[in-house]
Amino acid sequence: MRANYHEELGHVVDSLQEMATLVETAIKEASAALLAPDLQRAEAVVTNDAQLDAMHEDLEFRCLSLLALQAPVAGELRTIVSAIRVVFELARMGDLAAHVAKIARLRYPTSALPDTLRPNFERMSEVCIEMTRLANHSLKERDAEAARQMAEIDHEMDGLRRDHFGVLLGDSWSGSVEQAIDVALLGRYYERFADHAVAVARRVIYIITGKTPEGEEWPNA
Repeated sequence: MRANYHEELGHVVDSLQEMATLVETAIKEASAALLAPDLQRAEAVVTNDAQLDAMHEDLEFRCLSLLALQAPVAGELRTIVSAIRVVFELARMGDLAAHVAKIARLRYPTSALPDTLRPNFERMSEVCIEMTRLANHSLKERDAEAARQMAEIDHEMDGLRRDHFGVLLGDSWSGSVEQAIDVALLGRYYERFADHAVAVARRVIYIITGKTPEGEEWPNA
């Protein structure tokens, strides 16, 4: 009975890694559709978000079943409780990728991005992809040190967001009100995506070490 329990717990962690991989694909494809307007790519991200939502429900149910039917202790309990939170964070990251794709779809065949902000958003997307890969790696390898890098990477996202506002609110801004709204929303989506990635890393560190990193750089999204 206990062997089956540990096997199911391992399957939960495997599913979290699978979900993280799907989230990475979602933000990669949504960003590609945004940077080089592509209706098919944008539609696929929006449609595939339903798969992430289904995984969220399934994993949450499996975790709650393990809590209800077994008697998890110590590291087992940490893993199950944290997995419930991680799956929520990953689902939100998928939702945010879909929001990016929806703006790309709305403005197709033109781009929602003015040329002045294109490099900014290119880097934002790269940072989000990097953070998702790091979250997946830290889950797979139980690598707390890799997870700790997430907070430092998030500082770059904060800087990109400040640069973004500097352009948007500067005297040289020549875009339309519609463009200003689009880029303000898009910047927020990428920023929140990164925040949720940090929250995933925070939970992974707790699973591995039993201690939760604290401080302003470790928000609980």
